[in-house]
Amino acid sequence: MNSEPTAGPVRFDTKIAVLLREDLEPWQRLNVTAFLVSGLGTAVPEVIGEPYADADEVAYLPMFRQPVLVFEGTKETLTAAHGKALSRALPRAVFTSDLFGTGNDRDNRAAVRAVRTGDLDLVGLAVYGPRNAVDKVLKGARMHP
Repeated sequence: MNSEPTAGPVRFDTKIAVLLREDLEPWQRLNVTAFLVSGLGTAVPEVIGEPYADADEVAYLPMFRQPVLVFEGTKETLTAAHGKALSRALPRAVFTSDLFGTGNDRDNRAAVRAVRTGDLDLVGLAVYGPRNAVDKVLKGARMHP
């Protein structure tokens, strides 16, 4: 059995956060969150930890190495957060309301490409970066209940 040494709590100097628009249905919140975080691991590989294995040596896929914090806010809060994430050049993923009407990656990308940045009807935003920068992006948002 391979066990890693335990130490004190790990404190990360970075943050992974998802901001959801507060008027989403429960199934939409889950779907949007899953889609948003899926992009971070490919663009920022250091957020991914090591693969898992159980005591019987059955292998499992690696996951994020740190918690994902989920927040909610108004449409205006989301728009402001998007602008701040862009101005700080933080790695980010967006989910727009148009994506609820598409059924595949090609159509999703086309739906986002068809709308100018300032006109995106954002329902979700994932962002990764230094803790204090992400905190500034999320100003005005509250933790998801």
